[in-house]
Amino acid sequence: MSELAEATRCAIEPAQFRQLLGCFPTGVAVITTTAPDGEPAGLTCNSFSSVSLDPPLVLFSLRNASRLLTTFQAADGFVINILSEQQDALSGRFASSKIENKFEGVAWRAGQLGMPLIDDCLASFECRVHAAHEAGDHTIFIGEVQHLSGGGPDQALVFYKGAYMMLAESLRKLVVQGSLGDADIDEAYRTLYGTLLRLASERGTEAELEAVQRAAEAIEAHPDDTPLKERIASASGFFASIAAAGHNEALTLMAQTMTSVLRERMTHVLSVRPRPDLYPLRRKVAHALCRRDADGAAAALDELITQLRKG
Repeated sequence: MSELAEATRCAIEPAQFRQLLGCFPTGVAVITTTAPDGEPAGLTCNSFSSVSLDPPLVLFSLRNASRLLTTFQAADGFVINILSEQQDALSGRFASSKIENKFEGVAWRAGQLGMPLIDDCLASFECRVHAAHEAGDHTIFIGEVQHLSGGGPDQALVFYKGAYMMLAESLRKLVVQGSLGDADIDEAYRTLYGTLLRLASERGTEAELEAVQRAAEAIEAHPDDTPLKERIASASGFFASIAAAGHNEALTLMAQTMTSVLRERMTHVLSVRPRPDLYPLRRKVAHALCRRDADGAAAALDELITQLRKG
């Protein structure tokens, strides 16, 4: 590898790479196959893609660290089961490492190739393995479609920025319609970000804690005529930096949901204007966090939320 290529590779921050990949909405599928012992096997995947129409080829990629890698490598085929928005529970089930028997209680049947087809999916593609290629930390499986079937008229389950778009759309409607009260939202922020601040004080790197401070300073740097879009990005960035320092993927997913609420409220509900009275309170949160003073950071956040509501 050339020095330029190596430098470019090192410049890619994995967390940011993952975050920006999330900007591309993807469908969600459960990939199934039959293990050598004849038992069904499957996992959730959002890396499914079409490859070719003639011959009909599709692909999905699987982490090399996955426990099912050898199962799919030994199989001569697999099935792509496209989930509907009503099947989000199935997505979570087949993605969980804590559930040993993924198929327990799941309605499925053997397809024409003898592999599991999950009932009520939007579409299913039964494939023979065409090729498998190792690529970085994943293996790409290309399948030639042998049989296909379509399901009902439901909408597809879509994954976007770490959350199901179905959930994001529901929240958007609740916010715009005024169904989410200020007291409930404030309580959610105090509970969620209070926990994230405590985790960040324990787990965050020095660089991540400094990023929280920079995010607070970025809000103060806006002139009075800053467009709303930039104000929203800065406000979201402050809370996103706290979530990133907390290093808990489940809470980060919840934080992204709260960011959607914040964005919709700032766009459609709140009268957004400069709030210099909040500047010292955000700095207080950041400074306490940099000292790894979890109680002080949580107390400062509580003060910030209280003052925000007074305004």
